[in-house]
Amino acid sequence: MNDEYLILRKRASELRSLLNRANREYYILDEPTLLDSEYDQLFRDLIKIEQEYPELCTEDSPTQRVGSDILESFPSVAHTSPMRSLSNAIDASEIKQFDKRTRDSLKIGEAEVAYFAEPKFDGLAISLRYVDGVLMQAATRGDGNTGEQVTENIRTVRTIPLVLPQNTPNIVEVRGEVVMMKRDFDNLNKRQAEAGEKIFANPRNAAGGSLRQKNSKETSKIPLKYFAYGFGAVKPLTFKNQSEFLQKIKKWNFSTNPLSETVSGLNQIETKHKEIDKLRSTLDYDIDGLVYKVN
Repeated sequence: MNDEYLILRKRASELRSLLNRANREYYILDEPTLLDSEYDQLFRDLIKIEQEYPELCTEDSPTQRVGSDILESFPSVAHTSPMRSLSNAIDASEIKQFDKRTRDSLKIGEAEVAYFAEPKFDGLAISLRYVDGVLMQAATRGDGNTGEQVTENIRTVRTIPLVLPQNTPNIVEVRGEVVMMKRDFDNLNKRQAEAGEKIFANPRNAAGGSLRQKNSKETSKIPLKYFAYGFGAVKPLTFKNQSEFLQKIKKWNFSTNPLSETVSGLNQIETKHKEIDKLRSTLDYDIDGLVYKVN
C-alpha cells in the first residue's frame, strides 16, 4: 500500500464517523451540530474516495443510504418468530379481565404485575435482522408469519443503524414501526399537490406507500422515521426484560418512544391511559392507543 492510499483510507474512516454522528444528532437527537452545507461537502468528499477506491466503501457508510436501482418485486420472507397481532381492550372491565388472565397464567394470585406500557404507533411494522452487527434483512409484518423483504428501501431510513456497535449479540432481530411525523406528512402532501401528484390519506398510508416504492431512490426522498419497541430472535440473549432491552437498543442508536415506561397494577394502567389521552392531540405522530406487555 502506498502512502496516498493509507491517507485516503484513514480519511474515509474519519468521514464515515463524522457523517454517521451528524445523522444521529440530526435525525435521532434533534440536536444538529453541522450546517447542511458542511454535511454536503463531507458527503461529497466521501463519495469521491469511495468511487476511486470501491473497497473502502463499508456497510455503515452513509453513502449506502441513498438508494439503488428499480426492484422488480418484493420477495417473501418467513419470520424466524411470528410477529403476532395484539388483543384489544376498550373499557375498564376488559382491562381488568386482561390483568386477571395475566396473573392467573403467572400463578401470582393477587400480586400486581409489572407491565411495560408504550404508545402504539400507527405506522408500518418492520422487523430488522442483524447478523454479526450488520443489517442483513428488513421485512414487513405481512400476515405475521411471512412478510415482504424491503431491505433496500429500509436502508434509506436514517434513524435505522446500518451497523450495530461492537459486543452486540451475533443475531439480533429488532422490531419496530416506520412512521411519518404529522408535520412531514403535511409538507409531503403540499409538495404532492403542487406537483399535481397523488395526495396521501394519512401518515400511515404515506409511510407504507413509501416503503413499497420499486425504486429505493424514491423512498430516500421521503422523511420516514423508525421507532424500535420489540425483538424477535436474539442470540445470545443479553437482557432479562422489555425495559432492559429498550435501554440496550437506545445505546445501539435506535429511537424509542420517550413516553414508554413500566407500570404496576390496574391503578397505574388507568393513570397512564389518562396521561396519554391528554397528550394525544399534541403528539407529532398518530397512535392507536397503548400497548401493555408483561415486563
